Parts: sequence; C-alpha cells; structure tokens
Amino acid sequence: MTTFATHTGLLTLRSLRTLSRQPAYLLFTLVQPMVWLLLFGQLFSKVAELPGFGVDSYLEYLTPGVIVMTAMMSAGWSGTTFIDDAERGVLDRNLTSPLSRGSLITGSLVHQGIVTVIQSLIVFGVGLLAGARYSGGVTGILAVLACTVLLAVVFAALSDALALLTRQQEALIGVSQFLTLPLAFLSSVMMAPALLPGWVAEVARFNPVDWAAVASREALTADPDWGVVAWRAGLLLALALLMGWLATRAFRTYQRAS
Repeated sequence: MTTFATHTGLLTLRSLRTLSRQPAYLLFTLVQPMVWLLLFGQLFSKVAELPGFGVDSYLEYLTPGVIVMTAMMSAGWSGTTFIDDAERGVLDRNLTSPLSRGSLITGSLVHQGIVTVIQSLIVFGVGLLAGARYSGGVTGILAVLACTVLLAVVFAALSDALALLTRQQEALIGVSQFLTLPLAFLSSVMMAPALLPGWVAEVARFNPVDWAAVASREALTADPDWGVVAWRAGLLLALALLMGWLATRAFRTYQRAS
C-alpha cells in the first residue's frame, strides 16, 4: 500500500508539473463554462419567475450546474495523456517498470480531481462576482467540490479506458463530444426538474451528471436535505470505483494489442 501511494503521488506530481508548464490549459477549459455562466445566466434570468421553478435566482441555480458541466467536460480529455505517452513510448516503459497499473490510473484520477477543484473554485468565484450567493456556506461548497470530483473521476476513468482501447485522439475526442452535451441536457443542470419534459426527467434519474447537479444545488441551499446529497454522492462514489476498476482492466487489452 505504501509503494502504491508513493507511485501514485509521483505520477500525480508529474502531471501537475506538466500542468504548471501549460497553465493555458485551465483557461481553455474554462472558456465555455464562462459563456454558460455569464451569458446564459443573464439571457435566461427570467426563467426563475416561471411557476414551479422553485429558485429566486437563475444564476444561483445555474452556477452549480456549470461547475458540474465543467468537471465532466474537462475530465473527458483525461485520456489524451495516455495517448501522448503511448506515442512517445513512455507508457510501454511504465508498464514494464515496477509501477502498478492501478497507480497509473489513480495518478491520472487524482490529478484530474485537483484540476476539478481549481476549476470549480474559479467558477464559484466568478458566480459570486456576477451576483450569485451560496446560502449553504463553506459546508455546502465543500459538498459541491466532493460531488464534482467524484463526477470528474467517473469521466476521467472512462476517458482513460477509451484512450487505452482506441489509442486515437480523434476517437477519444469524438466519443467525449458525443457524450457530454447530451448528458448535460438530459439532466436538470439548466432547468428545474419540475419543468423538464417527463421523459427527460425519467432519463435524468439514471444520469450521473444529474446526480451531481441535484446534490450540489441541494448542498448550497440554506437548509439542505443531507439525505438527498448523501444518496447521490453515494451513487457517484460507487460509479467512480467501478469506472476506475474498468479503466485499470483496460491495460490488459492495451498490452495484448501491443
């Protein structure tokens, strides 16, 4: 376990050093969320006045949704690191070294979790400057960060697995784009559940993006129902563990095809 933790820490630090040399990556991944938050938050501000919406400020409703979308979309690029390493021969050397496959995946997921926390805090800050208020306080914000990290781990593990299976940037990007927007719109990220079409609301029940969005919004209310938060966070945790295991198993297919 100590060796596993050491290897995971070293791999995470390697990824963070790469990020520190390319800080523009963070800005790039935040461009679209800022458009959603600032532009849509103003364009659709009157939506909050619809009967049954249930929230006085659309910006406050949208902010945790944008945080969730940012985590999902950013994590979808996680596998590109494995593809780059495979093309340079780094991944093959790692697989023949004492490094475990689990630490390779876990290092990637921990790195993505750290990136998600940074991105989420930036969106929180921009939302605050734009007029959003977070009645749940620090506890609510921490709960949102936990849920978004779990969601990021789910999609980062999926991205890593796809990278190992396809070995192609184009295929990885195509699958990521195919999944992210439909999953975002088939959830309550932008619209209150009571106002969603019936079939969308039904699909959203099985959508991990909606689990994170519902838990995040609930945690930021003045009087959160922590049972709602815990149930959806538990679902995200279970899915994250499953996806992490599947991503680790994908190394077998990668090595057989080498």
